[in-house]
Amino acid sequence: MNQHITVVGGGLGGLVAAITAAEAGARVTLLEAHTHLGGRARSTSAPYVANEGPHVFYSDGPHWNWLASRGLVPANTLSLTAARGVRFRHSGRLHRLPPAGVLRAAARRALRAPSDHSFTEWGTRTLGARTTRQVAQMMGVVTFDADPGRLAADFVWSRFQRVTRPGPPAVRYVRGGWQTMVDNLAARVRALGVEVHTGTRAHELPESPVIVATSLAAARKLLGDDSLATEGGRTVMLDLGLRGRSGDAFLSFDHDEAGFLERYTCVDPTLAPAGESLVQAQLPLRDGESKTRGLERMRPFLDAALPSWEDRETWRRASVAEGRSGALDLPGATWRDRPAVNRGDGVYLVGDQVAAPGLLSEVTLASARQAATLAVKGQVTRETMAP
Repeated sequence: MNQHITVVGGGLGGLVAAITAAEAGARVTLLEAHTHLGGRARSTSAPYVANEGPHVFYSDGPHWNWLASRGLVPANTLSLTAARGVRFRHSGRLHRLPPAGVLRAAARRALRAPSDHSFTEWGTRTLGARTTRQVAQMMGVVTFDADPGRLAADFVWSRFQRVTRPGPPAVRYVRGGWQTMVDNLAARVRALGVEVHTGTRAHELPESPVIVATSLAAARKLLGDDSLATEGGRTVMLDLGLRGRSGDAFLSFDHDEAGFLERYTCVDPTLAPAGESLVQAQLPLRDGESKTRGLERMRPFLDAALPSWEDRETWRRASVAEGRSGALDLPGATWRDRPAVNRGDGVYLVGDQVAAPGLLSEVTLASARQAATLAVKGQVTRETMAP
């Protein structure tokens, strides 16, 4: 076959799409507007190697094996020491266990939630009002929304069940930060003969078949399609370098404010200078709330999980992520109602806000593999039918 497929965007989705298409035998050209590949999967340079927000994989998903089988993700698993460092803030204080109602809810593995009611509406009837709010706030970690209870009940409940699944933790951390994985993906892309052009922005849609693996906003502009829009989270993110202190939490869930905090050096000490910790915290912003106000509201959470953190601070980075943290399904909608991967006429869409199943980055991986497979099959069909 002498197929040619163009991939627009060199982030996680674009790289995976390029690999999938090239492994199927297609000639692939990848266009990336920035000078470096990776997009939101890139990490900062040493000595503080921070991802853009909380980044993990779940080994119980189908895409982990796809990455691992190609040697693309050097991963750390949770140690017993790290697992013991999980904390839960509720009623203004830090605890070793979540609220009792949350524990009872986590045990209800057979319970299924509808998609046509909000989580608050369904949960209040099923779990009780207090437990419903506590479960919803805990899911700020995967929704990046200040009021997860307003979202579709099935959307919130399925994610809660995924995060609280029994058995050994399925969470996997990429050693050296996600930049290590980006470098591995880029090396695989080039080894497959993909023609990579960085610093090259696509101002017009290339000839099909083309895979658009950009943000939804950029895809909307490139395709001239105003329908490419969906609900997304908005959160303030804070990265901190801290001098080490015995007793700092590893993971902290904030049942009071829907925040989340993670000390990455607990599983990968190489991410910060010796004797220091790299901490990432995020707090979903309310409507109209500024970054400054969000950081102020985050302070009690930081004080509880990381005592004297301001006196120990050695490095800081704060930012607001909007439309960069996956789609949110409102009542009456499911992931199938998001913008479709197949846009017709040989155009395919990739990203964490499109119509593909999964949790956060899994949506990107699912849509990337699906888009590449459709692009290859679509061109084979067109060439076979040509006179």
